[in-house]
Amino acid sequence: MLFSQKIGKKPIKIDIQIDSMDDDLRIALWNKLHVYIWEKIGSEYLSSTYYEDFIKCIWMDFFKYPLDKLDDWFPATFQIIKNWFFECQWYEVYDFIEFIVRIKTISAFNKEAFILECNKALEREISGYRLISDTICPITDNNEIKGIEDALRDSDKTIYKGVHTHLSTALSMLTDRKSSDYRNSIKESISAVESISKTISGDTKADLTKALKLIEDKVYIHPALKMGFTKIYGYTSDESGIRHAMFEEKDITFADAKYMLVSCSAFISYLIDKANKANLFL
Repeated sequence: MLFSQKIGKKPIKIDIQIDSMDDDLRIALWNKLHVYIWEKIGSEYLSSTYYEDFIKCIWMDFFKYPLDKLDDWFPATFQIIKNWFFECQWYEVYDFIEFIVRIKTISAFNKEAFILECNKALEREISGYRLISDTICPITDNNEIKGIEDALRDSDKTIYKGVHTHLSTALSMLTDRKSSDYRNSIKESISAVESISKTISGDTKADLTKALKLIEDKVYIHPALKMGFTKIYGYTSDESGIRHAMFEEKDITFADAKYMLVSCSAFISYLIDKANKANLFL
C-alpha cells in the first residue's frame, strides 16, 4: 500500500484479481502446468508417451483444432499451446485449467496434487477464484470489494482515524503477495469494529460488547447484527479481551480473513450511517 493511500490522500485499490489476471498469476498457473504435465512429456514424440491421448483431447476438444494438424513432436505442439496461453484472455486461462482437471484419459496425471498447487498459486497471487474439485469457483465478488471500499471511504474522517487505520492495515495484510498475514488481518478487522463502537459509544475503554450496549442508547442496532458481532468478538477474544482464541486455529486462510474484512466493513458502514442519521458528530 502506498504512503499516500495509508494517509487517505489517494483511494485504496482493492487488489483482488476478479476481472483480470496479472503476469505473476498467469505465470504461476503456467508453472504448475509445466511441473505436472509439460516437463513430464519433455522432448518426446507424443506417440511414445503416456500423454498422447491427453494432448489429443486438449487439441481436439478444447482448441477445436484439426487432429491432422497435431505435430507428434511435442516441442512443436508445446510452443503452440504456450503462445496461446500467454496471449489469451484472463478468463480463458481459467477455462483451460478447468478443462485440464476434467480430462480422464491419463492415470499419470496427479490431478489432486495439481489442484492443490494451483490453489496455492491462486491464493498467493490474490485471485478471487479457487479450484473446487474440477470447477473454478468465485470466492470474491465486486459487491464485497465495494463494501470494503465504502467502509474505507466512510471512515476517512478525523473522528474515525483509528477505524480507517485498522481497516487499511487489515486490507494490506490480506492482500500482501509477499508476506500475507491472515491471522493479524482478522485481528485488525475486528479492531476496526471495536474502534468505531468506542467512538460512537463515547467510552474509549469499553470492549466491543459493552460499547454495542452503550450505542443502543443512541442509535438503533438490529439485534441480529449485535448478536452476530458479539459472537465474532468471542471468536477472536477471551473474556478479558485478549486475543488468543483465534490463534489456536490451525489453518487461517485467505477466505477466513476476507470474510472477516468484508463483514466488519459492512458493519462499520452501517454504524457510521446510523451515527450520521442521528447527528451524533455534527
